[in-house]
Amino acid sequence: MVIPTSVEILSKNPGAIRVASVNVNGIRAAYRRNMADWIAARDADIICLQEVRAPDAILRELIGEGWHILHAEAKDKGRAGVAVLSRTAPVAVRENIGDEYFADAGRWVEADFEVNGEIFTVVSCYVHSGELGTQKQDDKYRFLQRMTEHLPVLKEQKDHVLVVGDLNVVHTEKDIKNWKPNHNKRAGVMDEEIAYFDGFFSEVGYQDVARELAGDVQGPYTWWSWRGQAFVNDAGWRIDYHMATPALTAKAVKSHVDRASEYDLRFSDHAPLVVDYQF
Repeated sequence: MVIPTSVEILSKNPGAIRVASVNVNGIRAAYRRNMADWIAARDADIICLQEVRAPDAILRELIGEGWHILHAEAKDKGRAGVAVLSRTAPVAVRENIGDEYFADAGRWVEADFEVNGEIFTVVSCYVHSGELGTQKQDDKYRFLQRMTEHLPVLKEQKDHVLVVGDLNVVHTEKDIKNWKPNHNKRAGVMDEEIAYFDGFFSEVGYQDVARELAGDVQGPYTWWSWRGQAFVNDAGWRIDYHMATPALTAKAVKSHVDRASEYDLRFSDHAPLVVDYQF
């Protein structure tokens, strides 16, 4: 199970909102691997999930009482699915990024919360992994383009916007252990994909919260292949993000990747990314 033990990591300041995001790689499998223990220990106010890959009834049964659950289920069974779990009820919800092509894809869901009289919008997003030379990659570029168009609208309309999730692109060499053998050879490390993130973090007007807090260091990674020695050797990718408007980034006080201490204790091939925002 993935349970941080440091008091500093677990402690939460009064008034802080803790937002966690994780690609669960199938909620049923994650729960079989003791994901519930992590949820119980983490004291999160909002948890965003990607790749739920289960019917709504199953998700609600597993999560149990005490949470408001917003779930955008994918039309294709066993695929995608995103959710926002919250301790307080959202004041508004939206389940589509604005392109009917993705209406039932289970890749985007928005929830508005009222915090101190301001609107705090949280988005759980799952960008396609893609596959070079296939429709999957075309869909990925179409989705990233739609994000480029939609994110400025959210920023203009809401007081604070936070887009979290498995965005399936490394932004820089610092975000992947093995840059050279993957760069422009694999989906997720293509210059055309990276250009979208250059835009997100410049003219579109958002900031990479985890990178802002970590500084100019290698990683910290959030995904490691189940195969081989990737996890043991920390040959990871940083593809899970908290992407926030500048005023919200300024409220971010603490970030942590809940990497399991051992391979066998993982509940997913992704580790949760947890950030505290001081309102």
